[in-house]
Amino acid sequence: MKLPYLIELAQCLQAGLEKLPASRLEKHRQFLLDHQCEDGGFRGREGDSDLYYTGFAVRALALIGGLDSKVTDKITDYLRIERNQTHTPVDLLNWISCALAVQLAGGVDLLESDDSNSGESAETWRKNTFDLLDSLRRPDGGYAKGPEGKLGSTYQTFLVAVSHDLLGRPLPNPDEIVQFLFDRQRDDGGFVEIAPMKRSGTNPTAAAVATLKLLGKVDTALQEDVRDFIIDVAQDDGGVAANTRIPFGDALSTFTALNAHRDLEIDPRGLKFTAKDFITQGLEFPTGGFRAALWDEQADVEYTYYALGVLGLTS
Repeated sequence: MKLPYLIELAQCLQAGLEKLPASRLEKHRQFLLDHQCEDGGFRGREGDSDLYYTGFAVRALALIGGLDSKVTDKITDYLRIERNQTHTPVDLLNWISCALAVQLAGGVDLLESDDSNSGESAETWRKNTFDLLDSLRRPDGGYAKGPEGKLGSTYQTFLVAVSHDLLGRPLPNPDEIVQFLFDRQRDDGGFVEIAPMKRSGTNPTAAAVATLKLLGKVDTALQEDVRDFIIDVAQDDGGVAANTRIPFGDALSTFTALNAHRDLEIDPRGLKFTAKDFITQGLEFPTGGFRAALWDEQADVEYTYYALGVLGLTS
């Protein structure tokens, strides 16, 4: 049986991270746990718990074996509160991925549990979830960020695709999604986020690649195009930049570039080695956590996930 894309990716990252010393990973585990709030969610650099940051923290903890029963019980309480507060694809994916992480760590199966607070059944929640996602489909074939969005977004389309994948529902009209994505490919081989944009970005490129992989539409031309584009955004600091106008790498773009290579089954060449050095020598704090880029001064849970992902892909 084929695993969902995000679970297969997590297993790949876990296998790489298992090669690192346990004492090193423990520092990052404690950093992440220090950001858990009383309600069970996780915060960003400041403020209260937030489903966005909770998603990154939970996925990062899952990669390094940091989800014990005490932690998952608190996360479960938070997810029950947030279950009906997911109104965008990114919130929905974070909720689903957290619920699956809790389940895989031995906790309750929130995806199949009825909501005791609202009285909503799991079946009703699932139907409402797909209705929400279906309402974001746009005439261009992609999915918008929210009801107000008039154009499909490459990244939001990826989020919808992997959410369907995790919940075991095929994407409606997949050929239209494939056409939507290739309409957003530019002459440099990369992809843009929305149709009016002219300059490709590393992250929409990786999102397009992952979605096309899910839909079985990877071919030699795509492999060559994306490989050449990522060469253009690779930086002297060892990382990968968000686009060709930015002169420095960051953890997010470096991770997504490496993962695009993995999805396309192409050799990352020297990027594997420079990316590892970029993360370990420039972004890793000795007390735990990672920062976004060399200009950043503070670690946070989001970039800790991305940096751990780079280490998982390069170890």
